[in-house]
Amino acid sequence: MKKIDRRIVIIFTLIFIIGLAYGLMRFLIAQKEDPAMRPPMEAKRYVKADTVKYQTVISPVSAPGRVSSISEIDVVAEAAGKIIEGEVPLKRGELFKRGTVLFTIYPDEAVLALQARKSQFLNSLANLLPDIAIDFPQHGDLFNTFFNAIDLQKKLPPFPETNDEKLRIFLASRNILSEYYNIQKDELQLSRHTVRAPFDGTYDMVYMEAGAYTNTGGRVAHAIRTDLLELEVPLERFDADWVKIGDLVTIRSDREDFTWTGEVIRKSQFVDPNTQSQIIFVRVKNHQRIPLLVGEYPRAEFPGHPVDNTMEVPRNVSFNTNEVFIIVDGRLQKRTINIVKENETTLLFDGLEEGAVLVMQPLINVQEGTQVIIQGQGDPPDQGGQKKQSQQ
Repeated sequence: MKKIDRRIVIIFTLIFIIGLAYGLMRFLIAQKEDPAMRPPMEAKRYVKADTVKYQTVISPVSAPGRVSSISEIDVVAEAAGKIIEGEVPLKRGELFKRGTVLFTIYPDEAVLALQARKSQFLNSLANLLPDIAIDFPQHGDLFNTFFNAIDLQKKLPPFPETNDEKLRIFLASRNILSEYYNIQKDELQLSRHTVRAPFDGTYDMVYMEAGAYTNTGGRVAHAIRTDLLELEVPLERFDADWVKIGDLVTIRSDREDFTWTGEVIRKSQFVDPNTQSQIIFVRVKNHQRIPLLVGEYPRAEFPGHPVDNTMEVPRNVSFNTNEVFIIVDGRLQKRTINIVKENETTLLFDGLEEGAVLVMQPLINVQEGTQVIIQGQGDPPDQGGQKKQSQQ
């Protein structure tokens, strides 16, 4: 029993000592004075700002557009036969000039048939010359000259004109007039065996190559004009209303520093139902050292137009579509603006009171009420406000 009592005494003694030590420690800690707390320092930002001032702004109008040719045609064969290569290869991408022989349809049979018909005509006319000299002596020399001017290798010369009714009846009864016009028809048909370029251009598609056989009306190639192009530029109605027929337009390439000059030739009288834009057509004479190519999307810059009572600022000044920060008593406040027009890098707005101090840079991770200092000034500004709403 004595051993058990001793152990109990030791345990209670240890517990008492530990409790006493803990209590003494808490007492000493409680007697220690708390260090003086410094008030938190409010972070200040330096920002760029400008005073709101409305004026008439000359706003440029620019937008990308698609280059197209003013003329695109299907080159078809007007005769049947074998295709013979012309002055340029019948290949996609080949360039040609106006009047260049693109290809011919094998013409030998038609040439020989025409010459045979001319020979028969000469024979018929030769048999009539003595009768004309006797019955119509005043016209004898005229028809002799016509007879001598006929060349089997060339087109028929103009038929002699006469007002003598008896002579005309005489010629008609001998089928001279009908034969003359039939030969002219054959000459026209023979000319259709040769296909010439109607403009300066290029092949963008070729359906038949040299050596192939084609029927009358067969599609041989598709050609586009390259010396005169059009730029189709979709613009918002607000901007399109300011564009006039005849306005000069500067066209710039997005990839290189190349410029071309065009002229507004027409405006669509409808809007695209998807984009609600009106199309402006710009004519471009494509004679520069670096040509425009069909299918490109350069940017067209139209003459600027005035927008009254607005201020122009960078687009990144606004956030949440139409909100900005102004500075009032050195602190940020949000305001809503009315965006009148958006350009590529700037926007025109109104809706703030003139004299308000507008933050002119994007701010990240800031809240309304943050204290700011305008760059170049030592003290926070003390002005700003919202434009008063007009009473209805």
